[in-house]
Amino acid sequence: MPRLLFTAILVLACSSATIADVRIDEKTQVKFAGAMGKVVNFFGGGATRNGVVRTVAVKGDRKATRSDSTGQIVDLREEKVYDIDFKDKSYKVTTFAEIRHQMEEARTKAAQQAQQAPPAPPDAGAPAADAKEPQVELDFSLKESGQKREINGFDAREVVMTITVREKGKTLEQSGGMVMTSNIWLTPKIAAMDEVAAFDLRYAQQVNVLAMFDAQQTAALMSMYPMMKPAMDRFEKESVNMDGTSVLTAVTLDVVASAEQAAEQAKEQQGQQSTAAQAPPTTLGGLGGALGGRVGRRILGGGNKNADTPPAPSTPGRATMMTMTDEVVNVTPSVSETDLAIPAGFKQKS
Repeated sequence: MPRLLFTAILVLACSSATIADVRIDEKTQVKFAGAMGKVVNFFGGGATRNGVVRTVAVKGDRKATRSDSTGQIVDLREEKVYDIDFKDKSYKVTTFAEIRHQMEEARTKAAQQAQQAPPAPPDAGAPAADAKEPQVELDFSLKESGQKREINGFDAREVVMTITVREKGKTLEQSGGMVMTSNIWLTPKIAAMDEVAAFDLRYAQQVNVLAMFDAQQTAALMSMYPMMKPAMDRFEKESVNMDGTSVLTAVTLDVVASAEQAAEQAKEQQGQQSTAAQAPPTTLGGLGGALGGRVGRRILGGGNKNADTPPAPSTPGRATMMTMTDEVVNVTPSVSETDLAIPAGFKQKS
C-alpha cells in the first residue's frame, strides 16, 4: 500500500494511454557498515554481496516483476495479483477486492488504536518535563557535478542531491546530525521506462489507494514528517535540469558527531595504534533521540571495516551508516509471453 500511494502521488499527472511493451532489468544493492554490516553480509549471502537483480516487464494490462526467488504478476483486466514462489514452485492469488478490503481494515484498525491508546506513562528515566527534544532544520542542495560517464551503454551526466538534518540554529559541525547524499546519473529520457510508472498509476487507481486517505489523514501524515514539505518546496525552487531518466542512483547515509563528541573521540583515539579504525559517532549530539543516536551506534559498531562494508569517510567525527545503489542494466522495448506468465507446473496455494 505505501508503494502504491507513493506512486500515485508522484505520477498522478501521467497519461493513462495505451501501455507499450517494455522490459527493464535492474540491480539493487544495499550495504551497512560496521557490526550490522557483518551480520547482514553473513546471513545475506551472495544477494547481499553482489546485489539483487530484478526484472520488470509491462505489456498491456499485465505487469510482471521477478527476482531470483520470488515474483509478482499484476493483471488489471482480471483485477488479480499473483505472488510467485520460485523455490517451491507455487503461487498465490489475491483479488483487487481483497486488497481494498485489507487496506480498509488496516485504516479502521489504525484509527481505533489511535483513539483507544492511553496517555503514555511518565518515564522515571526520562528528561525533566521542561526539557524538549531539539528542533531540527533541513538543508537541501541539488547541483550538476559536471561529471559524465557511460553506464551500461547509456550516456549519463551526474546530478548530486544532498540533504542535511541538523539542530535548529546550529551548524552540522556544532550539533551533529545526518547527511544523505544521492549521486544521480541521468541519461536522455527513456520513454519506455515511463510505461512502468503509468502502469503503477493505473493499478493504484483501480485498487482506489488515494480514497483510503482523507484530508485529515493526509494532514496527519504530513505532520509526522514535517520536513517533507520544505524539502519538496526547495526541490521545486532549484534550477538544476532534472530532465532525463535515472540509470544509476547511489545513496549514502552518514552520521555526524557533534563538536563535543568529535573532541572526545579524538582523545579516545590517542594512544591507539595508527592502523586502528576511527571510532564513529555513538550518538548525535544535540539531536539525541530525535535522529536515533542509538541506532547509529548499533549499526556502526566500533567502526570496524571489512571488504564487504562501505568505508567510513575520512572526515573526523563522521561515519557511513549505509549505502544503496539502484542501477538500470538494460531496457528492451519488447516482452515475451513467458515474461508475463506463471511457469508451467506451478501449483496454486489456497
